[in-house]
Amino acid sequence: MDDQTLARTCADLMWADDRAAQALGIRLLEVGPGRARLAMTIGPTMVNGHHICHGGYIFTLADTAFAYGCNSRNDRAVAQHCSITFVAPAREGQVLEAVCEERQRAGRSGVYDITVTDETGKTIAEFRGLSRTIRGTFLPPEAVAEG
Repeated sequence: MDDQTLARTCADLMWADDRAAQALGIRLLEVGPGRARLAMTIGPTMVNGHHICHGGYIFTLADTAFAYGCNSRNDRAVAQHCSITFVAPAREGQVLEAVCEERQRAGRSGVYDITVTDETGKTIAEFRGLSRTIRGTFLPPEAVAEG
């Protein structure tokens, strides 16, 4: 199985059980080896007392992109550490996009950068996630090798 097909298959298997992302209306736009692109529209229940998107929703979108990026190689991975810097506010009705890029992967650890932008391309937040692989795979190793 080629790397792109493997990434898509892993994403599809994860998505089937990802009730949190589905409930928030997050959309999986693209996935590949070590990368993912997701989008979310800011709804009326996502706005805080300052009339801007609550940071927790922005974090969740970025964290979800991180999850799909670091789980794209058939190794199950979880977040070991995450941090986010909010750069600009986002408002109700805006469509946010989170793009995850793998920076480093060695042994059981990985480093991923996720940029969250609005529909104009303006940066809303920068997120860095450190992953750790855990036991298990999405597909049996022999299925991946057979291609």
